[in-house]
Formats: sequence, C-alpha cells, structure tokens
Amino acid sequence: MNDAVALEDVMLALAMVGDLSMGQPIDQSRRTARLAQWLVQAGGGDQAQIDAARQVALLRWSGCTANADGFMRLLGDDVGGRRAMLAQTLDAAGQRAMLRTTPLAQVHCEIAGDIARTLALGVEVERGLRHIFECFDGSGRPLGLRHPDVPPVVYQVVLAGDLEILSRAHGLDAALEWIGAQGDRRYPAALVDLLSRHAADWLQALRIPEGAQPVGGSEVSLTLVGDVIDLKLPWLAGYSRQAASLVRDAARLWGLPEARIELLAKAALIHGLGRAAVPNRIWSTPGPLLDGDLEAVRLVPYWTHRACSQIGGLNEAGQLAAHAYERLDGSGYFRSLSGDALQAEHRLLSAALAWLALRGERPWRAAFSDEQAAHVLLDEAEQGRFDPRACQAVISAAHGEQAPLVSKPGNGLLSERETQILQRISSGASNKEVARDLGISPSTVRTHVESVFRKLQCSTRAAATLKALTLGVI
Repeated sequence: MNDAVALEDVMLALAMVGDLSMGQPIDQSRRTARLAQWLVQAGGGDQAQIDAARQVALLRWSGCTANADGFMRLLGDDVGGRRAMLAQTLDAAGQRAMLRTTPLAQVHCEIAGDIARTLALGVEVERGLRHIFECFDGSGRPLGLRHPDVPPVVYQVVLAGDLEILSRAHGLDAALEWIGAQGDRRYPAALVDLLSRHAADWLQALRIPEGAQPVGGSEVSLTLVGDVIDLKLPWLAGYSRQAASLVRDAARLWGLPEARIELLAKAALIHGLGRAAVPNRIWSTPGPLLDGDLEAVRLVPYWTHRACSQIGGLNEAGQLAAHAYERLDGSGYFRSLSGDALQAEHRLLSAALAWLALRGERPWRAAFSDEQAAHVLLDEAEQGRFDPRACQAVISAAHGEQAPLVSKPGNGLLSERETQILQRISSGASNKEVARDLGISPSTVRTHVESVFRKLQCSTRAAATLKALTLGVI
C-alpha cells in the first residue's frame, strides 16, 4: 500500500476540511496563515517562528470534525453555527450555548495536537494547537490558561484569523474596532497595535495569489486525512480506510495497472472531503431529504474536486474522487455524467462506496447483510446505475477473493499485453491514457489495438469490447 504524499499537501487538505467544517471559504486557513506569518515577521520573529505560525494556522481547525456532532446538538447546525460564532453574529441563545463548549474545545484541541504530533511538526506547533482557544486573561478554553502560559503562536494565529474573518464579514473598520476591544483580554494589546498599523496593507496584499509552497521533504500517509474527514460523523469511523482497501482489491480483480490502483485508493481516502461542508443535521436525517438539503449533499463531490484542484499532489486523485457519486444512467452528481464518460476507476469507486454504505449501520437503519447488500447492488446495476462487472469485482473483493477475475489473460486468444490494453480501452481510456498507465508509447498502444481488432475481427472499440466480454476475454 502506497498512500504517502507530501507533508505540505496533507496540511493543505486538512486546512480545507477545517475551513468547510467551520462554514468558511476553502482559503480561510491559508489566508490566515499568510497574515500570521507577516505578523510574526513584523514583530521580529525568526524563520522557525514564522513557519510555526503558518502550520498552526493551517491546522487550527483540524480538530473540528471531531466535535461536529456536539456543535450540532448545541447550536442545531454545526456548520452554520460555527460560521456565526466566528463572525460574532450568534444570537442570544447561541451565545448562551457557547458557555457550554468547554468539552467540545477539549476534544478539538486534543485531536489537533495529536495531528501535529503524528505529522512530527514539533513541540511549538503541537502546543499551539493544544491551546488554540486559550486567552490572554484566562477566559479561554479548555484549561483557562493565563498569560504568559499561553503559547505566543496562539495569539498570533487567533489575531490573524479574527482580522481575516471579521474584515470579510463586517469590513475593516468594524473588525479593528472589535479586535481593539480585545487587547489584553483575548490577545496582548501590543500585538493588536502592531496588527492595526499594518492591517489595511496586509489585507490588500492577500489579493495577490500566494506562490506555490515547496512540497519536497517528508511524506506522510494520506490515511490521516481520511480519518479526520470521517470523524465528522460518529458512524463513519474508519470508512475512508475501508473504502481504500475495498476499491484497491476490487481494482486488482478488474485487472487495472498498479499505478492506477494506488491512485484510486488515494481517491477513496479523500472522496469525503466535501462532506465537511454539509451540516450533520442533514447527514442524520432519516428518510428522503428536502430539496435544499439534497442540493447540499449533491455539492459534496464538487467541494472535494474544488479543494483538491488547489493541492498539487492531490489534484489527480481529487479528479477521481469527484466521480464517487456519478451513475451510469446520469442520475448521479455533481456532474450527472453517464455511460462512456465514466471509466473503470469511476465505476469501481462508486460501486465500492455503495457497497460499504449498504453494509454500514446508520442512525436510521441497521446494516444490510452481505446477501441483502449484494442483491441491492446488483439490482441497481440491472437498472443501469452501476457497472455489473464493477459490482461483481467489489462483491468478490468484499468476500476476500484475491485471484484475478480473468484467470487466463485473453483466454489464449490475446496476449497478456493486448488484454491489458483492451481492458483499459473498454473502460473509455484513450490511447494516450493507456500509454501513460502502462509506460509505453501511444504508437505501441495503437499497434496492439490494431492487433486486437484483427484477432477479434472487429473494427471499433465498442464491438471489440462486446465480443471480448462474450468470449470471456476480459
């Protein structure tokens, strides 16, 4: 299993999960990170302190999926409620509810600190995240630490975040007025003065896109991102891991190249990233959803795609992940693709996730048995929503089958390489895509395709696919 990606890419993915969970634009944490870096630099901080501020800012909300259910129970809407909390627009009832958030802050800080430790980001970053809600005057959570026991990076990141959010919500003047009133309460008054002198210029500088950050150095497991995503819903613990494992096994049964299999497994790990944008109330609703709630759910793969498209190392996996809920008959989302537009990887991923959803217990229903899940999935395939072969591969993989579905490649009619190429083109891959997957030239692929056509006595890909299926060649 090879799910390692650059540390920078993992931090960016976690930042965007956090932003969506808090009802923020997906660049909120990145914008805050830039402001925090400038604030540290203006205060004479060294490079290590600048780097720590950036990392804390990116991971500031990394623990918020873990307490989403608690915020739903407290505010009725974990996403909208936290959006209002950050913008200082909670109503009186919401403000009273915030007095009971200490246990939720404890969960958040513990998770965020553990993430920093898992990523080996250093003591300063870990301490900052474990105390991110503490205040200068001791009124913070969860421990009520008082200055100077609060790590300085907390002040820098929280102040930068307040400027970023409040200036968007209320304008710069109102933001600075509110921030100014928090001097020596929420953060040191001297730091507020420093920020206030530069705030207008820094906000203007944020309009200039940030240059790409270096992505060399250490790599970490993408599984961490999947685990954090799954924490949002208590009944999804381990779901992304299961999806990656199942779709990997199913793809091997299908006969996909190993490089595509690993990419597909990465897509499974991050397919639920956009789920963070949808309130837990919607996910926990029994029965059919209202149109507005359904529309929010249909945007989940859009947000996954949008976030991953901004992370170099996850762009390709994110493209695959965004097809997780498409259906062959065009009834899926978010693009409503159908038929030949859906390649083998898309078909396998959608079938695998459907199987896991059926086999998993939900708040409103018990888990389906193996037999029941297989019946439902194959029935859906018969109605044209799933690929029957993908469903069979998933069901076989779920039952532990390891041998390839085609025990004798090509059934003696085609060579092993010709069979590999036919499997790919039958799923809609172009010659260039097949060449890339197999590490050969497009002209070599074309030669093999011509040989396949000749041996199968066909002149089109569709005909070759149908004949190959009929003969048991693929």
